[in-house]
Amino acid sequence: ACPCALGLATPMSIMVGTGRGAREGILIKDAAALEILAKVDTIVVDKTGTLTKGRPQVVEILNVADQDSNTILLYAATLEKNSEHPLATAIVEEAQQRGMKLEESQSFISIPGRGVQGKIGNNVIIVGNEAFMHSFGIDLSAAAMNIDQYRQVGHGVMFVSINHVLAGIIITADSAKESTKPAIQKLQQQGVEVVMLTGDNETTAKAIAKELGITKIKANVLPTEKYEYIRQLQQQGKIVAMVGDGVNDAPALAQANIGIAMGNGSDIAIESADITLMSADLLGIVKAHHLSSMSMDNIKQNLFLAFGYNALAIPIAVGLLYPMFGILLSPVIASVAMALSSVSVILNAVRLAKIKI
Repeated sequence: ACPCALGLATPMSIMVGTGRGAREGILIKDAAALEILAKVDTIVVDKTGTLTKGRPQVVEILNVADQDSNTILLYAATLEKNSEHPLATAIVEEAQQRGMKLEESQSFISIPGRGVQGKIGNNVIIVGNEAFMHSFGIDLSAAAMNIDQYRQVGHGVMFVSINHVLAGIIITADSAKESTKPAIQKLQQQGVEVVMLTGDNETTAKAIAKELGITKIKANVLPTEKYEYIRQLQQQGKIVAMVGDGVNDAPALAQANIGIAMGNGSDIAIESADITLMSADLLGIVKAHHLSSMSMDNIKQNLFLAFGYNALAIPIAVGLLYPMFGILLSPVIASVAMALSSVSVILNAVRLAKIKI
């Protein structure tokens, strides 16, 4: 009746499953994360750096107010060199490739999810998205006809104003990772709903979602709103996993039932997450989800084996078969059976180390 096997059933499977994940570059912080992941029905995925490569490039600069495109780029890059956003990096790299010497800016302010502003010489420069420009009362009507064609193919659009007058538009492109679409298809086949979360314009978001086979999107989301969106899904009864890589994703990663961080992401995102994918590959999520399901099945098998031994052996040991057959369970046989029950649980758990995920 010694419950050694019962005590080993769960921790052995968790230990072996966690080790198996580590061999695949899936770092799992605790047992609860491995257990909950199998129950997840909704995965919310940040776009930039998670679905996409996170290395956008400037593909075109549009003039709006008869400004030279180099001047527009110079002003934008001078401000953006103070920002860590991937789009800012793309603008600065484009300016450097053109051999531009960036100036110094004053009164620099960055609004996460919106844009940046500051002064260069006597000029007030604002670089950001549509909502950011509207907040300053900048008229964008001259750009309406120019930008739709870019958004419809999934390109990003950033506006540049000089002294509160729209001067130009910087078009950027960030391609999806090769593994993104197959990973999304596999998750959907497993019954998991995939939601794309992005601060991009809805037209741009829909174009990217269509390319990747994602049917549900949440666009124009501020970093502070990601946490709230996760909470809303949970209130609807969803078991949510959040996948992200940036500083702005940290609150949402912490709020989700399971937070999954990309290994190439920020330290705070990795710290806030329950699982880290070292390869920064979305197929790692598919593997982690499958590993979680297999581990839970293995735990159930172990518990069945442990209970099975006791359910059969204890009645015999107390003499159930003695009146009819004269059979009693020798203490020697009982001790061997107890040891075998533990060995069977261990051997079954070790099978996890060899499963294909």
